[in-house]
Amino acid sequence: MNILFLCTSNVNRSRTAQELFSAIDKASKYQSAGLSKKYVEKAGTTLCTEELLGWADKIYIFEDFHLERIIHYTGKIHLHKISNLDIEDKYQYFQRELVLLLLEKLLRSCSISI
Repeated sequence: MNILFLCTSNVNRSRTAQELFSAIDKASKYQSAGLSKKYVEKAGTTLCTEELLGWADKIYIFEDFHLERIIHYTGKIHLHKISNLDIEDKYQYFQRELVLLLLEKLLRSCSISI
């Protein structure tokens, strides 16, 4: 399964999720990207593209406005693949609390199996 994590700048939340689950789940492929061109360019990270959205079997976002941004640029074509993790942008890269939230939300829901 191809899994894509999307946050605003691809610095903390989505990168942490990608690297965490890449390390513990070898059966799937993980990528991450940011949805704000301004913040992605500033951070030197990966910007989400239509190609990445098409590659993904499952897409995880972190906030409601991420969904709005995807719909604005690509319409509703990817809606069936998107789940909102509802994790606010207050955590640092690989912060313990962020890792625990990701594990709880993704493993408990059986969205990702290890």
